[in-house]
Amino acid sequence: MDIKVLGTGCANCKTTIDLIGQVALAKGVPISLTKVEELQDIMAYGVMRTPGVVINGRVVHAGGIPSRDKIEQWLAAA
Repeated sequence: MDIKVLGTGCANCKTTIDLIGQVALAKGVPISLTKVEELQDIMAYGVMRTPGVVINGRVVHAGGIPSRDKIEQWLAAA
């Protein structure tokens, strides 16, 4: 599962990366987690509020830190 966190490096973006990593580890779901920081690359996904989360090429979240429950749902669905 390919997951990208879109954001310029704010605290919310870092927290989102950590939270996704923790949930994936706890659930035993193998992921490839990358950070996209270039504004042009972020805008290419149509995300105007960060952090954004892209799973397997599809934007699933934008703006604010996603809840642990929401992350678990993403991992179960993908």
